[in-house]
Amino acid sequence: MALKEAIEKLNKAVKKADEVSKKLTTKDRKKLKSTTFCGPNRSFPVPDCQHVATAKAYLGRSKFSAATKKRIAACINRKSKALGCKPGKPAKAKGSLADSEIFNTTRELVDTSIENEGMELQFDDCIEC
Repeated sequence: MALKEAIEKLNKAVKKADEVSKKLTTKDRKKLKSTTFCGPNRSFPVPDCQHVATAKAYLGRSKFSAATKKRIAACINRKSKALGCKPGKPAKAKGSLADSEIFNTTRELVDTSIENEGMELQFDDCIEC
């Protein structure tokens, strides 16, 4: 997948997650049982499948420790199954740059360039060229 397409896909996913997350007002949040939340301090509400998807999307961006993210991910996955949500990618407790697709692609290019001295790169997917 080209970098530009990946960025556009990610932007669409973030916008969709934003729209879904805005539908739960503060008043509505306060009415939810504490067992509806997967994170500390009533964070990561998952009352329905749409919020499961939103929680999965935002987990990697949270500032919680890796251990806390793992507990949140496990909770999100349990609730997803209990709610009967469409099977998809399970929530994962990643979020560092080293876990990103662009980092892995860059690492592969660097490794390949080390193995092939004098290698030339082609920038077919250059965004700002």
